[in-house]
Amino acid sequence: MKFVDEASIRVEAGNGGRGCVSFRREKYIPKGGPDGGDGGNGGSIYLLADNNINTLVDFRYKRRHRAESGQSGRGRQMTGRGGEDLTILVPVGTRVFDKETEELIGELLESGQRLLVAQGGFHGIGNARYKSSTNRAPRQFTPGTPGEQRDLFLELILLADIGLLGFPNAGKSSLIRKVSSARPKVADYPFTTLYPNLGVVRVGEHRSFVIADIPGVIEGAAEGAGLGIHFLKHLSRTRLLLHLVDIAPLDASEDPADQVRKIEAEMDAFGADLMGKERWLVLNKTDLIDPEDYAERRAALIEALDWQAPIYGISALNGEGTLDLINDLMRRLEALKAETSAALPEVVSSESPASDPDDTAAPDTGAWHPLD
Repeated sequence: MKFVDEASIRVEAGNGGRGCVSFRREKYIPKGGPDGGDGGNGGSIYLLADNNINTLVDFRYKRRHRAESGQSGRGRQMTGRGGEDLTILVPVGTRVFDKETEELIGELLESGQRLLVAQGGFHGIGNARYKSSTNRAPRQFTPGTPGEQRDLFLELILLADIGLLGFPNAGKSSLIRKVSSARPKVADYPFTTLYPNLGVVRVGEHRSFVIADIPGVIEGAAEGAGLGIHFLKHLSRTRLLLHLVDIAPLDASEDPADQVRKIEAEMDAFGADLMGKERWLVLNKTDLIDPEDYAERRAALIEALDWQAPIYGISALNGEGTLDLINDLMRRLEALKAETSAALPEVVSSESPASDPDDTAAPDTGAWHPLD
């Protein structure tokens, strides 16, 4: 299935049904009075997040979505049938914008979450509702109001805990294949990854995280070189970034530190506060050089970048060093989640006494120590 992360659609909610003007006419009942019923409400349009959908490709072929209109009222005070609501399935992580105003209508971040994007029209009023002691034969009625119509822009941003970034052929796809069940394409030429991939890394029972692999970014991507920086948006919701670097490039003149700086420049050009995210450096392809040469290159890279964050050496091909990496990632993610939970305001129930202040301290998640 083709991966599509942007789409434009038009939604048209149903119109409200027209109110009826009618008078009761039966044998032996003179002047039966007004009995026109109300119309039915128009159907509304909702977006529903579904875990079984991972692309917006269907919206490239069906761009117009219309809900059912309400039926008109009838005599004998019969109300018209309301139009059925229309529910449109979208992937989890979809953001919805109004194209005309560029307003963010909402985000669908959990499976089963619903978002109203077009309100159905209100039903019309029949003449039976206008009768009174002074107006015994009303002919007033109201037509139903039109349903809301909108042009929407849908943008899918993948939900992942860890994001991978780096130059083409740095080994991002090889790493995600090694540590998860995802099977992105791997080949010995650049840009084998043309769209983002997600993989679930299972560390133990009830302990796992989601990792996202995006196409490689090269120098000048902000100006459209390569595949551009379009896919960097999929890293905006991650908690932590892994910056993969080829520590043994085929071209000996290529400087790994220079590659890191080029990626950082493209991240800065993209914005979305990517540079403010916690980022670990992962030196890949250590199996292609001897340990002494690796130690020298690692030390030179740390000095050139003045790198203070964790740094790892791995081989995505044979898995060397990947177990330590994913275990430390899991511990770090658990620590970040604990910090987030501790920062939330405590809600004390009025039915139970407040707990001891010492009991509200955040649990000890254990220290995490990056391995060389």
